Amino acid sequence: MNPKLLQQVYDPDGFRRQGHELIDLLANHLESSLKGSGDKVINYSGPEEEMKFWGGFFKTGSGSDFFQEVLRHTTHVHHPRYIGHQVCAPAPQAALCGLVSSILNNGMAVYEMGMAPTAMERQVTDLLAHKIGFGEGARGILTSGGTLANLTALLSARKAVLEEDVWLEGHGNRLAVMVSEEAHYCIDRAARIMGLGSDGIIKVPVKADFSIDTSLLSQAYEEARSKGLHVFALVGSAPSTATGVYDDLDTLAAFCKEKGLWFHVDAAHGGAAIFSEKYRGTVRGIDRADSVVIDGHKMMLMSTITTALLFRDGNHSHTTFSQEAEYLLQHSEEEDWFNLAKRTFECTKTMMSLQWYLLWKTYGDELFDANVTTLYDLGKTLADWIKTDPHLELATAPHSNIVCFRFVDPGLSSGKLDQVNREIRQELLEEGMFYIVQTRIKGIQYLRCTIMNPFTTEEHLGMLLALVREKGSRKITA
Repeated sequence: MNPKLLQQVYDPDGFRRQGHELIDLLANHLESSLKGSGDKVINYSGPEEEMKFWGGFFKTGSGSDFFQEVLRHTTHVHHPRYIGHQVCAPAPQAALCGLVSSILNNGMAVYEMGMAPTAMERQVTDLLAHKIGFGEGARGILTSGGTLANLTALLSARKAVLEEDVWLEGHGNRLAVMVSEEAHYCIDRAARIMGLGSDGIIKVPVKADFSIDTSLLSQAYEEARSKGLHVFALVGSAPSTATGVYDDLDTLAAFCKEKGLWFHVDAAHGGAAIFSEKYRGTVRGIDRADSVVIDGHKMMLMSTITTALLFRDGNHSHTTFSQEAEYLLQHSEEEDWFNLAKRTFECTKTMMSLQWYLLWKTYGDELFDANVTTLYDLGKTLADWIKTDPHLELATAPHSNIVCFRFVDPGLSSGKLDQVNREIRQELLEEGMFYIVQTRIKGIQYLRCTIMNPFTTEEHLGMLLALVREKGSRKITA
């Protein structure tokens, strides 16, 4: 045993030196990425090749090269030609909050293990609830991602709507939730985790624009009841992940009120539209929801992974999880909002409230308005160009910054067009000049762009479409 090893690991001078070097490296990376001066968004390599590299690096690589190699082998979300998945280019200030959280490492299960971030969490969730339009009785929590937040919301819905105490007594009913067939897969996963099974996930068809067909709600509900299912919740998408289309939240809210259902809005991606003066109409009716999920790491410039779950009636944020853990969870007659392990699925969690609090305090609502409005405007511009191009086909007019389209040619069969579009996307990935993804909608292969970087310009979007046209045309003449 080396008795000096621990002293070496925790040496403040070493940390100071490495920290300065790392900040310089990341600042240079940020500068080159934002300017688009780096040739590639991604230096793509296949899984086996990547595995081989890091296996070799572990044996023979230099620790001093570690961070540089990480940059070389990862996707650069700050690059304006990153138009891929739904993670933002985080503000540097948010990343610094992550560093502080990592070094302080307060787990936040109970108040004294996270005094400052716990108070900040209450502050920002109260502000978010107010921004949504909830009243003074609203409460919220921050948790690790939309998947966990949506599961927690449905657990709360089940406990609130059912007469028995499911947490303590279990249940014998056949339960069900209603969702759009275009809802994010995490809703399906949450329902299955809760034991609802395939029959308990009532998927309502969508209209031509891919929003939930509200005219079919009553029919779907009655069919579920005729099968002996107890429907307790309806989930609205704001927007759906695949298409970026918002459901009609107002109509969904009215239906839930009529049937006595819990109305949950999965606004993980698009809930930040509450800050946009121009696009707030996309979430009309969100204030009528019983619970709402909004991701900070999608449209609010924060580092992964942090999600707000807001309850219109704050009592539901305290009653979902009820169990004894005497060393940790002390009984209280008061609203001890400050002991977060009573209110979240997690016990230990990161000090994620720091970045919400600091970004909001420093820049105010205007920052989130500027980001959402800029990105949604770019989505509309991209869609408008696609609609006028005979070689391209839009899946649907976007409501947000998610745009799905494909290369088309009248001489190709549907199957051949699917193959051509898959090959276009693979070429783009391997070349690394742009990063976009792909999806299947109604059985058709589409290219999918999510414009997440406010430094993406119309010029970049034009370059992308030109590449898609060129690649598609070359393939059909080959």
